[in-house]
Amino acid sequence: MLLKLLLVNFTLAAYLTGVIWMVQLVHYPGFAQVPAAGFGAFHQAHLRRMGWVVMGPMVAELLLAGWLAWAGRGLGAAGWWSLALVLLIWLVTFFISVPFHNRLTQDGYNYITIDGLVRTNWLRTGAWTLRLLVLGYVLWEQL
Repeated sequence: MLLKLLLVNFTLAAYLTGVIWMVQLVHYPGFAQVPAAGFGAFHQAHLRRMGWVVMGPMVAELLLAGWLAWAGRGLGAAGWWSLALVLLIWLVTFFISVPFHNRLTQDGYNYITIDGLVRTNWLRTGAWTLRLLVLGYVLWEQL
């Protein structure tokens, strides 16, 4: 059972790590290329569509990371580190990324806000990448 739980955690981490790297390198920097006149509609579409892509997997990841930390005590600190990284991602999302998006919603196109969003998103990109590496190492050790 623990191996299946670890595999599901790894799969979600791989999915979300792929999404965040695409967002970090392609999507967020592309915000700066959208004409100011159409930015509001573009940004609203982004928020609506990205919600479908990430919210379900992020909630599942949070729940499963908690389960893995609790059930996987035999894995050592890795399960707890994995959970800590998920909590960090949630904190950065809601206390840094969401406020940047709120500013873009209120003010429209603003290069400085877009740049801030891109720069601070490295925190989530790094945390998801590190979580994937931790889980990959633990999974490798279990196989």
